[in-house]
Amino acid sequence: MSAVETVKVTVDGREVEVAKGTGIVEAAAEAGIEIPVFCYEPRLGPPVGACRMCLVEVEGVPKLQAGCTLTAQDAMVVRTAAASHKAAEGQNATLEFILVNHPLDCPVCDKGGECPLQDLTFRYGPGQTRMTFPKRTFDKPIPISPTIALDRERCILCYRCTRFSSDVAEDGQLVAKNRGAQSLIATFEDEAYRAPFSGNVIELCPVGALTSTQYRFEGRPWEIQNVPTVCGMCPVGCNVSATTREGKVKRVISRNHPEVDEGWLCDKGRFTYSHLYANDRILDPLERRARRGFTELSWDDALDRAEALLRGAEGRIVTALSGTETVEQAYALGRLLRQGLAAHSAVLPEATSSALDAFRAPLSSIGAAEIVVVVGDEQVADRAPIVDLWIRQARRNGARVELVAQSNKLGRALEASIHESERAVLIWSGRGGGGGARLAELGHRLGLDGKPGCAAFHLPTTPNGRGVAEAWAACSDADEQNPEPIGLLIVSGDEAAADPAVRALAEQAERVLAITMFQGLAVGWADLVLPGTSYLERDGSYVNLEGRVQRLRRAVIPPVPDELAWIAKLAERFGVEISPFASVVFEEVSARCYGGIPFGAVGERAPLPPRGPYVPPEPASSAPIPPVGPEPDEHFLGTLRLQRYRPLFSGPAVERVPELEFQRPPAEIELARDDAERRQIADGDVVAVRSNGTSRALRARVSRSLAAG
Repeated sequence: MSAVETVKVTVDGREVEVAKGTGIVEAAAEAGIEIPVFCYEPRLGPPVGACRMCLVEVEGVPKLQAGCTLTAQDAMVVRTAAASHKAAEGQNATLEFILVNHPLDCPVCDKGGECPLQDLTFRYGPGQTRMTFPKRTFDKPIPISPTIALDRERCILCYRCTRFSSDVAEDGQLVAKNRGAQSLIATFEDEAYRAPFSGNVIELCPVGALTSTQYRFEGRPWEIQNVPTVCGMCPVGCNVSATTREGKVKRVISRNHPEVDEGWLCDKGRFTYSHLYANDRILDPLERRARRGFTELSWDDALDRAEALLRGAEGRIVTALSGTETVEQAYALGRLLRQGLAAHSAVLPEATSSALDAFRAPLSSIGAAEIVVVVGDEQVADRAPIVDLWIRQARRNGARVELVAQSNKLGRALEASIHESERAVLIWSGRGGGGGARLAELGHRLGLDGKPGCAAFHLPTTPNGRGVAEAWAACSDADEQNPEPIGLLIVSGDEAAADPAVRALAEQAERVLAITMFQGLAVGWADLVLPGTSYLERDGSYVNLEGRVQRLRRAVIPPVPDELAWIAKLAERFGVEISPFASVVFEEVSARCYGGIPFGAVGERAPLPPRGPYVPPEPASSAPIPPVGPEPDEHFLGTLRLQRYRPLFSGPAVERVPELEFQRPPAEIELARDDAERRQIADGDVVAVRSNGTSRALRARVSRSLAAG
């Protein structure tokens, strides 16, 4: 590899050596000098020099230059406002013009106290205004979606939001209308901003122009706390901060982990926190009684009833896990059932495989790839939305992106390209068991495990599917067997309770014990319901799709006992000692699964473990939950395979957030462009779909990203 060419630049008298082509803003930062910016944001792509806040004086150039658009050249001499009177005057004038029509409503603005404009005005701007004319005003707030409000008079036209929409998310829905002084930020055709990543513009906005409707007037910077944790809504494990006030979560914001999420967050992870306060949340244990429906129990009575159910099952116990439990919860429940009761079986939503550890790499490697191959039928954005953003970045960087339906249909030409590439990435986004194992076998056959720039990622359907499987396997070495008939079905978590396949298992069980947050999920078919908690109310750890162990921190105290606490109490009755503290349980799991890393070492920015040697995958120890009805491969639509999937904005938590109702898509049939053209189907046409003797009329959506067939 050739050495990076460097140049020497002098900033305010300090000489610094940087790579040729480095921006002057970064070069100044290397010298320990700040150049203030508004529009500049490296994650948005090339700078546009819109705000002019970064004006600097360059020796030999007569006019002031925008520092963000300048690249370092050898022997360049730059003076910032700190060392140049001319640059200081330019910055002062820039701020004065920005504030000409900007309202002085900082005391009531949601950005107040967290506002770059406020900060830079105090540090660089004029102490008083010379303008005495009335400021321009607009109608406010303008709801550009149910989750985002726009105050146009605060906008400084930095174009961060429109650049995110066009250049990062590539939804093209947020645009700038008109020209010059009449420019306005608006949505395309004034439609609602309906896109999976729309909430990022709230954080990108350097003023209070774009604000969250959920957080609006809910808290001030001096009365809130930000708790660093990870998102529990998908397997990416985006790093987030939960903002709390008076014991309640008020918002969720991103916490940039450059290898995982690059500071972006999908709207499901950003806005779904309000499910904590749903009207049908269960706050006390419930027992079904003949002729009287469900009756509330005390926790002592509930544990007595749970003990009776466990003993009465005589070991014929099946546990349906959601994949949303923490590593510690899954391990504790597994020890109780597998060591205290010799329970026979557990079912997971899907199988996982440690064979992919030989291809382990950060998600950011997707953005730097030469070839990205997505294998499977489901949209990446529905399973792991941030992965979709990494793929889009790879395509913008010139990568070849291929979509194939099955791992055995890559084709010789594509396989040859992958063989030759030093930066090839395989991504599995399909249904059916053993996806991770099949992807590992494919990656090994193509030689990716021997190339550090190559990677393979399996996108699970659950946030902590791998962590739950590892913890369950670690709690006992005994083989599991499926009991018949099922004496007791334990339903762990909302996702399992909402799964039709789990409901089918419940019909076969003599008794059902459900752990869930919401009455609408288990009340009516469970014999005993124990209140559950959300990921925002838990201490513990999750394992994301990279295999990275990340720390989950409790943001608020839940209104019900933590699962670990009552599992520990219940375990005592069966002679099993389990700690009620996540840190102690993790130490035990870590010794078996994660190389003995201490709980405290899983820091705010968890490192990625190194790659291991390739080991041929073994069958999964826990069978996936069987689907209801025929397998997807048995459905046919002419020459097409009919694949059912769960869209991103669905699930028990999302359904309890009214602000996200507009994001949930209607029932529709999605076709690849080639398939639609062959059948003369246009976007928006109503088509009849027939399967298994039933028929339904659905609106068609033609997709460029769906694999043909």
